[in-house]
Amino acid sequence: MNAHPTPLKFLMPGWFSVVMGLVGLALAWHSAAPVMGEAATGVSLVLGALAVLVFGVVLVLSVVRFNRYPEAVAEDLRHPVRHAFVAAFPVSMLLLATLAVALGWSGMGWSVLWCAGSLGQFAVTVWVLKRWLVVSPAQAGGSPPPFWPVVTPVLLIPVVGNVLAPLAGGALGFGLWSLAQFGVGLLLWPVVLALLLARRAAMGPLPDRLLPAWFITLAPPSVVGLVALQKQLPVEVVAMVWGTGVFFLLWAGSIAKQAVSQPFALPFWGLSFPIAAFTSLTLKLSVWAQAPALQLVGLLLLALVSVVVVGLVLGTYKGLRNGSLLAPEPVAAIVPVQG
Repeated sequence: MNAHPTPLKFLMPGWFSVVMGLVGLALAWHSAAPVMGEAATGVSLVLGALAVLVFGVVLVLSVVRFNRYPEAVAEDLRHPVRHAFVAAFPVSMLLLATLAVALGWSGMGWSVLWCAGSLGQFAVTVWVLKRWLVVSPAQAGGSPPPFWPVVTPVLLIPVVGNVLAPLAGGALGFGLWSLAQFGVGLLLWPVVLALLLARRAAMGPLPDRLLPAWFITLAPPSVVGLVALQKQLPVEVVAMVWGTGVFFLLWAGSIAKQAVSQPFALPFWGLSFPIAAFTSLTLKLSVWAQAPALQLVGLLLLALVSVVVVGLVLGTYKGLRNGSLLAPEPVAAIVPVQG
């Protein structure tokens, strides 16, 4: 396939999910340091540097795209699925700040980055949920725009992504606000899950192209468990949250073959951060609970997510070379929401 003549036009906000996956893997390797030693920390440093580089490149290109193709950006904001990926940008900032704290990277810049990510994530949550309350002028006086097409697992990123805030917020001096933001994500997590199940019952399965997004359901319990460990909640509480993560891993994993059997596309990156976050939780819990069997599970998960991310990087490289990624997406017919 030949490259599209205007590839930058199709650099949707979902490209920040690459940063999320790389940071997630870097944090997973850092969590393995108590078991594997300094070698794991070294891998984490390399992955962290790569994540920072990718973040910078995608950010610069996104600014150029905004100036050059504002109509394409506006289309993303109206799209029932792509609009939720806007949150991948502030989430990436929160995760980079979290990695900086974990690796001991110093500097006021990380606090600024965390603040921008925290406030940006909160604002995106309000913006996304505002769509549930208003009727588009184009629909006023007539039938309301369809609601179910908006409800996909991608919605967890803008709505529940607030649970990431405490991972670095306390260490950076924003403990009270980060816990308040965590509460918002914790409140809305079961709401989105209920809507996802209702959407499945009302509308049938998601289009095949969105099947990898089901792995995003693994991210909330993984992050909530990491925060619980950080706050030194009883091990029984963390174990219950970890068990919830096991369920979502097996649940999403039951369709993994079908999800990855289609041509490679950007939604495949939805596999990376959730599995990486669950790997971090498993490794940290194994050390805290002094559970060798759980430690082995964590190391196996680390090997799995490392292979997954390497495969995603190779697939992304190939897709960029042959022009199949930065091109119009062959998506299912879903009615856009109105901003």
